[in-house]
Amino acid sequence: MSKRLCFAALATALSLAMAAPAAHAATPKDTVVMAWQLDGIITFDPAESYEIATQELGTNIYDRLMRYEAEDPTKLVGGVAESYTVSPDAKTFTFKLRPNQKFASGAPITADDMAWSLQRVVILDKTPAFLFTQLGWSKDNVKDLVQATDPNTVTFKITEDLAPSLVLNLMSTFAASVVEKKIALANEVNGDLGNSWLKSHSAGSGPYSLVSWKADESVTLEANPNYHLGPPHMKRIVVRHIPEPATQRLLLEKGDIDIARDLTPDQLTPMAGNKDIRIESFPAANTYYLGMNLSEEHLKNPKVREAMKMLVDYEGMVNTVLKGRFIQQEAFLPLGFLGAIAYNPFSLNVEKAKALLAEAGYPNGFELEFTTPNLPPWTDIAQSVQQTMGQAGIKLKIVQVELKQELQIFRARKHQLVLNSWAPDYFDPHSNADTFAHNDDDSDTPKIKPLAWRTHWYIPELTKQTLAAAKEVDLEKRKAEYAALQKTVTDTGPFVIMFQNANQVASRADVKGFKTGLFEDFNFYRTITK
Repeated sequence: MSKRLCFAALATALSLAMAAPAAHAATPKDTVVMAWQLDGIITFDPAESYEIATQELGTNIYDRLMRYEAEDPTKLVGGVAESYTVSPDAKTFTFKLRPNQKFASGAPITADDMAWSLQRVVILDKTPAFLFTQLGWSKDNVKDLVQATDPNTVTFKITEDLAPSLVLNLMSTFAASVVEKKIALANEVNGDLGNSWLKSHSAGSGPYSLVSWKADESVTLEANPNYHLGPPHMKRIVVRHIPEPATQRLLLEKGDIDIARDLTPDQLTPMAGNKDIRIESFPAANTYYLGMNLSEEHLKNPKVREAMKMLVDYEGMVNTVLKGRFIQQEAFLPLGFLGAIAYNPFSLNVEKAKALLAEAGYPNGFELEFTTPNLPPWTDIAQSVQQTMGQAGIKLKIVQVELKQELQIFRARKHQLVLNSWAPDYFDPHSNADTFAHNDDDSDTPKIKPLAWRTHWYIPELTKQTLAAAKEVDLEKRKAEYAALQKTVTDTGPFVIMFQNANQVASRADVKGFKTGLFEDFNFYRTITK
């Protein structure tokens, strides 16, 4: 049996064993088993993936040109690159690769692999392509602008005026992962550059390799002995899709899993005195919001949007069903990012909301279809919003679907009201500003499809301000520009921005070293010990 099949069989055995009702021995010493809600996975290809779960898994499977490392997640350092230089006009970037790096396959990493991987994102033109097309890269010019100038040097040029720090941050995204060209092309189908194969396989150089992905069941990773920082402590990571918090708690207490990621306050509180369990909380950067579709006539009215922002019990939720897992933050930048402001202008005010609805011509409210993921805490938020909106006559029909289905509906602009979250792509304020405050092409076939586009919020002037902030080199001026953008989006936009999350992680007491970061790119498995 091949190593890949052997590990896949192990994952299946673990899943079957852990599903049984009887007590079991602890998980293997060289394996960490993690329970997490995984139903949003669509693909593992760095040129296509744009889901929260695969951003985290991807950071542990692939190395990038640049990256933030576990040892100091506030500092941008070289990943595949050992060093870099930027030309005086900030248009040419040159990267020297680390010597003697290898893929998980054992093949050497070359500048050609790295240049081809960047080109591939633009050529395939999947969801993450906009990260690089904003540099001025296109299918027609990317091979000229991104090149391997020698076996260990990658040089690229940008045609847009952007702050170098922003460009380097883009090179730390999952999309900037190095993919082994030979393996990807060996599995190419109809010119897809290996995209179909890479949906469920990996060809990377990170601390782990993808062994198996069973949709809505599990993901199994195997340690990569060739990783340039050394092999990780754990030989394998098994991530199980366990959507029910109560089940996660039961498995954790029995020792059938090592880490539980989605426990709710009512699950965590009873475990506080259990010496075998450690509960930790880490600040995170996901922004939870309601997205309105402005193709709906009543939602076009700014008074209606303002009223709906007054029909959410922000404080009530963070003090009850979301306690310990969320803070109220009604601005699109998470606290901890450059330019973020603590901005919470709205609170539950049913009477004022009713007055605004009457002024807008809807004294008796209206009905909306409310599309939400079918998992907690989404279900808890949805029920609270439905109840408070109903107090002013806005009747929400909740339609619960799997997260991946909800994403498909939202991306196709087929929703009326949707509950979702946004995770930054990289550690720069432009990551969030460019999706919440950018839409100068509301056609059905724009070059990019940010959240403002998904909601039909056509904002060419605000888009200009967003793009100007990305170019501003004066730090204080840049902060001020993002503060203004946040207030405009919160006050007038089609988003009811509600919360910034905190990750509460419960683990067995002997499992150490897993600390979730501000966002999924900072969630490292190679530091876990047991």
